[in-house]
Amino acid sequence: MAQWTECMNFGIAVARQAREVILDAFKTQKAVMLKSSPADLVTETDQRVEKMIISAIRQKYPTHKFIGEESVAAGERLVLTDSPTWIIDPIDGTVNFVHRFPFVAISIAFAVNQQTEFGIVYSCVEDKLYSAQRGKGAFLNGVPLYASGQEDITKCLVVTEIGAERDDLALTTMTTNILNLLKIPIRGIRAVGTAAVDMCLVATGGADAYYHIGMHCWDIAASALVVREAGGVVIDTNGGEFDMMSRKVIAASSLAVAKRMAQVIQAFPCARDDENPTKAGNDVYNTANGH
Repeated sequence: MAQWTECMNFGIAVARQAREVILDAFKTQKAVMLKSSPADLVTETDQRVEKMIISAIRQKYPTHKFIGEESVAAGERLVLTDSPTWIIDPIDGTVNFVHRFPFVAISIAFAVNQQTEFGIVYSCVEDKLYSAQRGKGAFLNGVPLYASGQEDITKCLVVTEIGAERDDLALTTMTTNILNLLKIPIRGIRAVGTAAVDMCLVATGGADAYYHIGMHCWDIAASALVVREAGGVVIDTNGGEFDMMSRKVIAASSLAVAKRMAQVIQAFPCARDDENPTKAGNDVYNTANGH
């Protein structure tokens, strides 16, 4: 594991450079392209930042592989092999970015033998850099992180997202899940607008759990490790083992809370990331300043 520390430090340095690009563009008017729905957006900054990150890493580590959100959107195959692979979301929270809502993150994970070795989540506007290396703990700006450890779900604050899917089944499932959790009851539900930051909030203890259906591997690969290294639990919404390609996740302060949530959360059908490698590339259907 120690051999990947240099890679993680380089990834953090690249993330810091990418943050400056995002902050420069944050307050400007964006030309927006739609992907799968009016809530699934991409901007020139997303594309520019991803190219910048991949270019810098490829120059340093030419044999490494990459899975990037915008590269997949452009038609590249999504394949996770045993080779050292960087999994990149250049801007997690693009809708926030477009609207200048101040929760926008860079997410960078690094996997070897299909196991995440380190994760970096940089909440750019907040200047909060979350990081974790397998077996070495989780940190926020260098300070150790610890999940709350809460085991009583009735004392939990839960984070989730509405998501980009807006068909009737997805919306009905999403609202039913919220209703079922509130009826347990839990203390409340929040939505920040970026899956990566949502999960990192569980690692801080500021939230006790997070769940979502329909996100992608680049949204959660890094933050899942941050949660686990902070002492939290990450599982599938069906209560089974977490699979970053399944597009379903529960992250929680304890196994008891995660399992209780799994009893009431339902998932709508969504193709696995590794079964639908060019979906995003086929979904771009409009370009025009957000319309």
